Amino acid sequence: MSDEGLNKPTDPNQGTKTRSWADLRPRLISAFFMITVTIFTVWAGGIWFAIFVSLGFAGVMMEWEKMIARQPIAISGMVLTAVLALVAIATSIYGFVGALAPIAAGLLIVIFSSNSHKAWRAGGFVFFSCVIIALIAVRGETYLGFAAIFFLGTTVWMTDTGAFFAGRHFGGAKLNPEISPAKTWSGAIGGLIAGSLGGLFIWILSTPSPWWIGLLIASAVSVSGQLGDLSESAVKRFFRVKDTGDAIPGHGGLLDRLDSLTFGVLLIFIVGAWHIAPDMAAAGLLVW
Repeated sequence: MSDEGLNKPTDPNQGTKTRSWADLRPRLISAFFMITVTIFTVWAGGIWFAIFVSLGFAGVMMEWEKMIARQPIAISGMVLTAVLALVAIATSIYGFVGALAPIAAGLLIVIFSSNSHKAWRAGGFVFFSCVIIALIAVRGETYLGFAAIFFLGTTVWMTDTGAFFAGRHFGGAKLNPEISPAKTWSGAIGGLIAGSLGGLFIWILSTPSPWWIGLLIASAVSVSGQLGDLSESAVKRFFRVKDTGDAIPGHGGLLDRLDSLTFGVLLIFIVGAWHIAPDMAAAGLLVW
């Protein structure tokens, strides 16, 4: 009998099951590191949080540029990335008005550059700028800002984690095989349950506001996060890209990791701004 025959698993699905969980260790190590750094910078707030956001979304913009161009990032893309990073710093120091100058500069760079896919470049730049502004506005300078970002992060992270484990354990019908063949309905439901309960837990610890409001908002954030994930998958499918990068072991690129958060932070900013005011978004989110 050959070595190949000796090494064959008796269960034909055994090899598949082993491979499906093979990336769990790097995912957990990366997640621990990211969570630690994120909690520290969110707690510190101010310019430290702004720098953290600027670096993260500079990486996102670089991946976006490479994806839509399908080639290494050009000089204009590097400049555009640097300008996007300035949006976080300017918003932190000067408020909403401070973001207008770098956003206008970024759009001018796109318009006068020779790169193709200008609509995709401009759309990505404006969208990520809005996400950055929402993050800085929600964090603000108060404890409520820290609690609001922690609520968001926990809900999104628990949604991703619940979807990952439920999808791999239960499998079943595909959520939308044309957009993302790996995502299942069991994963989506598991993510919704885990994200809603995780967000509710942080809500109860953070505010005396009614628990059912927290559950509704957490559920909405969980759903919006999954929609953000699907939207990014649709864009990747359009450009025929599997992963936007490999910056985070076990998770892929920064855009792959932050796609859920983008829709979630825009949602909580809109809720907070509608309830009280744009410059008091955290209070508007948590105080009812």
